Amino acid sequence: MDATEPVPVKELHGTVRRGIYGEGTKSEREAVFVDTGRDSFLLRRRGGPAYGDKALDRYVGRTITCSGFLLGTTLLAEKIRTVD
Repeated sequence: MDATEPVPVKELHGTVRRGIYGEGTKSEREAVFVDTGRDSFLLRRRGGPAYGDKALDRYVGRTITCSGFLLGTTLLAEKIRTVD
């Protein structure tokens, strides 16, 4: 499978955290991630901005379940629901 092909995700559980993306590169920035305990994905909302999506701030530190698509190491979420 090509890493650029979207992979549908019906239900992914994880904890949302803020961290550094692309550390040491020109693309370095603060971003929001979802950690599953096994993997960590850059979290984006479908239809939301690629950088600095303030709507994701409310999920930081919380456990979520979401659905959407994996694009390499990015989770493009269509639905996000808090668990805790």
